[in-house]
Amino acid sequence: MRPLLHARLVNGRFGDPALFVQMLHRREALLFDAGDLSPLSTRDLLRISHLFVTHMHMDHFIGFDALLRVHVGREKRLQIFGPPGIAACVGHKLKGYDWDLVDRYDTDLAFDVLEVGAHGPERSTRFRFKNRFEPEALAISPEWNEVAGLRLETAMLEHHGACLGYAISEPVHVNVWRNLLEERGLVTGPWLQELKAAVLAHSSDERVISLSSTDQRSLGELRELVAISPGQKIAYVTDVADTPSNRSAIAALAEGADLFFLEARFSAADADQARERAHLTTRATGEIARAAAVRRLEPFHFSPRYEDEEQRMLGEVGAAFGRSLTPA
Repeated sequence: MRPLLHARLVNGRFGDPALFVQMLHRREALLFDAGDLSPLSTRDLLRISHLFVTHMHMDHFIGFDALLRVHVGREKRLQIFGPPGIAACVGHKLKGYDWDLVDRYDTDLAFDVLEVGAHGPERSTRFRFKNRFEPEALAISPEWNEVAGLRLETAMLEHHGACLGYAISEPVHVNVWRNLLEERGLVTGPWLQELKAAVLAHSSDERVISLSSTDQRSLGELRELVAISPGQKIAYVTDVADTPSNRSAIAALAEGADLFFLEARFSAADADQARERAHLTTRATGEIARAAAVRRLEPFHFSPRYEDEEQRMLGEVGAAFGRSLTPA
């Protein structure tokens, strides 16, 4: 079965943190951290509907200007999640430009920024293009952690200051059996999304699904074309100190994840520097992922000092994780 979520590191294991997550058959895409985004195409940038920022160090947010640039003049609402204080940072970024020509545009671009603390959401702020990006207070939605049909989890972690870890997961995964489609001579199309939605909603077998303007079938006739399985889960954590509280919180956040992106900034031999700079070593990364019982681990944010030693770094992580890892 084809997974819904397809994630890739924008800058590999050594570059600025940025994780681009596409959703199968969906126009939206998710972005975790916004370091250098130049490898992403304009088309990719325009697909981003949600941005999840761990903290406000430059290598995690310098790409915001690229997002802003391609969206000006377009009708769009982009949601940003981050630790307390991120709304002020977004506001300062936006105030770095003159917006005296906004009246020439008919479209409105909005950045809705939600600040998330240790106990959940704390404040929501909207910045609108047509309002010259002046901050506007927003009510916090009770469904704040329902993101593009996915469930969002967060964990407040320690770096040099507050840093958020994230996990997203499907409630369940609905997949189409392509071989059954072919056997019945059915053509793929938008009706498959209607079929999946009907199955998820536990609709009755009498519900009508429109395959085309001239072909309507009952849900009962089509139900066997889909299968339901446990939903996919992706976790993302970077720039954290190796402390007992961080280890516990990260393992709980990523528990059972199908795919876990976790920083491994320093080699195990450089533990003193990792401790001084509030980062994880390769050994700590592997141990945390093993404690979380994740299916697949993708270590990243390697220090450039190891640029010619990727295989060694992966070997150290894999030894602690209990499974071998290979270069991307």
